[in-house]
Amino acid sequence: MSGTLYVVATPIGNLEDLSARALRVLREVAVVACEDTRRTRQLLTHFEIHTPTVSYYEHNKLVRGAWLLRQLGEGKSVALVTDAGTPGISDPGERVVSAAIAAGFRVEAVPGACALIAALTASGLPTEEFHFVGFLPVKSGQRRKKIEALRAVPGTLAFYESPYRVEKLLCELKDFFPAATVVLARELTKKFEEFLRGTPAELLEVMQKRTLKGEFVVLVNGRERVTLDESAASPCPP
Repeated sequence: MSGTLYVVATPIGNLEDLSARALRVLREVAVVACEDTRRTRQLLTHFEIHTPTVSYYEHNKLVRGAWLLRQLGEGKSVALVTDAGTPGISDPGERVVSAAIAAGFRVEAVPGACALIAALTASGLPTEEFHFVGFLPVKSGQRRKKIEALRAVPGTLAFYESPYRVEKLLCELKDFFPAATVVLARELTKKFEEFLRGTPAELLEVMQKRTLKGEFVVLVNGRERVTLDESAASPCPP
């Protein structure tokens, strides 16, 4: 009998968000595949869970993914987790899930915390249609090309962004979507959870006066189509 691959959501900040089902699964599986074994071990130790862990991340996903499939083939169940939130959302978890399905193994979702959904539902922006972009490319030319293409996409746009590039993203949004309503969500479920709302220019002014910490979910709605004159574009950070 084959094992089951469980895709287990873990807290993005507040440990109370780990479900009873997730706790049971993490205790019962043969191994937990995690992005960072040190971080996941802290979580498991907090809940007195002693299941072995192995790393599964971007740079070992091919070799370790094949190993995980062998475990499933031997009848051992595996829990897949990420550092925080739901595996497969802007991390390599989707690859092993696809491979497990293609190999005929059972895959079960154990839902829970997800920064994207947490931010969207508390943002006050429309939720009936949205487009998840994830992280934009690092290079400026690629970023601007991607953002320009998003002008044709309906609904609320959702980005993940690091504190080191959130000002750059706001500057880019100011060029392409100057009248849009933007919501910045940070430190979700934590003590200093914060939602900031305004136009790209208004939020850029706020962010330039602050020391930024924690990854952001950036939501954009109410975009107007503009013809951008690149020669007049804002000098965004590199």
